[in-house]
Amino acid sequence: MVKAILALEDGTVVEGRGFGYPCQVSGEVVFNTGMTGYTESLTDPSYFGQILIQTYPLIGNYGVPPYSITDEFGIPLHFESRRIQVRGYVIYSLAGNPSHWSCNKKLTEWLYEQRTPGIEGADTRALAKKIRVKGTMLGILKVAEEINLEEIETTLKQIEDPNKRDLVKEVTAEKPIEHSSGKSPKVVLLDCGTKFGIIRNLLQRNIDVVRVPYDYSTEKILDLKPSGVVISNGPGDPKKCEAPIRAIKEILETDLPVMGICLGNQILALAAGADTHKLKFGHRGQNHPCIDLFTEKCYITSQNHGYTINAYSLKGTGFELWFKNVNDGTVEGIKHKSKPVFGVQFHPEASPGPCETGFLFDYFAGEVKRIAEN
Repeated sequence: MVKAILALEDGTVVEGRGFGYPCQVSGEVVFNTGMTGYTESLTDPSYFGQILIQTYPLIGNYGVPPYSITDEFGIPLHFESRRIQVRGYVIYSLAGNPSHWSCNKKLTEWLYEQRTPGIEGADTRALAKKIRVKGTMLGILKVAEEINLEEIETTLKQIEDPNKRDLVKEVTAEKPIEHSSGKSPKVVLLDCGTKFGIIRNLLQRNIDVVRVPYDYSTEKILDLKPSGVVISNGPGDPKKCEAPIRAIKEILETDLPVMGICLGNQILALAAGADTHKLKFGHRGQNHPCIDLFTEKCYITSQNHGYTINAYSLKGTGFELWFKNVNDGTVEGIKHKSKPVFGVQFHPEASPGPCETGFLFDYFAGEVKRIAEN
């Protein structure tokens, strides 16, 4: 039986059974309340640099499907990127005998292949309650035959906060990638750590996608002659994204439709002159209620972010509030008062989660096609 330990910077130590790859990692410790979709969550680049706690008690029960199961565009259906993005994984109970028609391997086998450690047997809901009270913390996860707790406690004091780095630089595309829907028009997707689900939703609406590195200049973006721009999700502090903020600030001077998702929403606000701040413990799950302030409709949304826009800072930017979080009143969406430009903090592509806000892609696609026809 391989040992495992999770140590938090407040002194909390959780012992359990190790699975996945035997090693030691550090990162920001966060929790997700979703009941399903662990393969999507583990491969979501927004979790890069983080140790993920899954509050749902049974994980791995349907195994891990192969990447060869794709949609009509050749994009893997059950993953959000080509690799596991989390630093470590914390669960209560690991299913040893998964059962599902698509199961290709066990979760522990996949984590081992991806050199990702996991700890089983942790009281994940107690950890989530602790983080809700104290806020997100840095931590160390180690899987090994023998563990020296004193050594870990010493190392814990020297952990670097990953949010002080430009994490997006580590997950963005290295060069432009084209995704064809077989139709037109074309949009540029600024890849800050994009999920496959965003690309899929654009292609399904008969839009070609050119996915470009996050630091692509305005000149290079416009040289592609797009009919719209999408700013993707991604990890870390949005204020570290200086290049995309600068590019979007210049894009806002054009008439191009712009859609920001999650981190992209924050980048859009910063480009317009607004401000952002870090949330105490973030929003990570599949059941976050958001109110459309114009229709007063409430939508259940999928979310994964640790930062948000300061509502008061929107004054004078040309943007107004569109969506608000029912639970804590934070900003969940903004839109420009006169241009086809908007951003949402939640994930309209879901993956995993509810798809009821997919109408936002419809709205964006309509604006893109209107520009292309003129």
